[in-house]
Amino acid sequence: MGKVGKLSPTINIHCPTAAQTLGVAVHLSLQMRILMISDVYFPRINGVSTSIQTFQRCLREQGHVVTLVAPDYGEPAEDEHGIVRVGARKVWTDPEDRMMRWGAFKTAIAALDAADFDIVHIQTPFLAHLWGVPVARRWGLPVVESYHTFFEEYFYHYIRFLPRAWLKFAARYFSRRECQEVDGLVVPSQPMLAVLRGYGVNTGARVIPTGLDMSRFSQGDGLAFRQRFGLTAEQPLLIHVGRVAHEKNIPFLLEVMAQVVEHCPDAILLIAGEGPAVDSLQQQARQLSLEHAVRFIGYLERERELPSCYRAGDVFVFASRTETQGLVLLEAMACGTPVVTTAVMGTREIMQAEQGGIVVEEKVADFAAAVLRLLADHALHQRLSQEARQYAQSWSDTALTQRLLAYYDGLISAAHS
Repeated sequence: MGKVGKLSPTINIHCPTAAQTLGVAVHLSLQMRILMISDVYFPRINGVSTSIQTFQRCLREQGHVVTLVAPDYGEPAEDEHGIVRVGARKVWTDPEDRMMRWGAFKTAIAALDAADFDIVHIQTPFLAHLWGVPVARRWGLPVVESYHTFFEEYFYHYIRFLPRAWLKFAARYFSRRECQEVDGLVVPSQPMLAVLRGYGVNTGARVIPTGLDMSRFSQGDGLAFRQRFGLTAEQPLLIHVGRVAHEKNIPFLLEVMAQVVEHCPDAILLIAGEGPAVDSLQQQARQLSLEHAVRFIGYLERERELPSCYRAGDVFVFASRTETQGLVLLEAMACGTPVVTTAVMGTREIMQAEQGGIVVEEKVADFAAAVLRLLADHALHQRLSQEARQYAQSWSDTALTQRLLAYYDGLISAAHS
């Protein structure tokens, strides 16, 4: 990719009264130039990729310029303008991921010009951080980093040969060290920020969740989706969407499903997504005699298939302990599908308004009872479905992107002062 053209400088108009009231600078940015660097992006499907894509799209729609440096996955990708793909190799612990090559990264960065950017935004704490922070320092630009993942609970599922206590210590140590190396942090939820403060991280931070593009979830054909998988319109359907990974606590949901089918024998659980836990979960489903009741349907195309999947479901079920936000809950709500969840970490912040779903403790019997109640009580289901749609509207991607821009603006102003 060639150099990004020279852009107009950012112009800021500050209003002290509003700044004191809101805690942010009220600004008018004619055009901001952002360099994002990430170890992950589509076609690798996960919450980080979704977050990056959402903010990129909104920033561009609002007249700003975003350049993203991300791995090349070695397969065709319909990249939007401004994405620089870097040659990469597979990661042995997780073949879905890619590790950027140092030489390819240097070449990609050399093709860019520091004068074309106002700020660097690191999206992941691996090579993107290790190589991206020195780029920002060399260019004299402020650097902000997003803390998307609760690594303390994440590493254990992928590095089983080391004691869990060691991995927790390592996650806390590296998180603290890396967070202290940047000028600002973007954190998707208050519980995740509290965790970082508990680690001893004192870097300035803002809680800025990923917003929803409501237009994407205003359509979808749930009935057609059911027909595609041989389900009737009346058949009770539970939906789980997300990476099929060990940290998502899906084994708990299979235990729940075993109790649900005792009372509702024709109920089905659809698990949409792929990941390293598929084989073990399929084995668990066989052990629980759930072969007829649980279906693994792989990744779904996001623009049409995913909204249809959400709309097809009667209940969206989620029990992950490691989510820093839990965007899939909001996506399900935007389609009018009530949620049953344990609401841990970031999902607790989404569900704190107690709208659009039922929160239960991580107990199989309690979770199954909540699901069965929603399936049986039509009036309750209708009320929560309406609440869910209304509540999801409050998580607008446009408003949250404005919050991110205000944070960028403050960091840039501080760097120039």
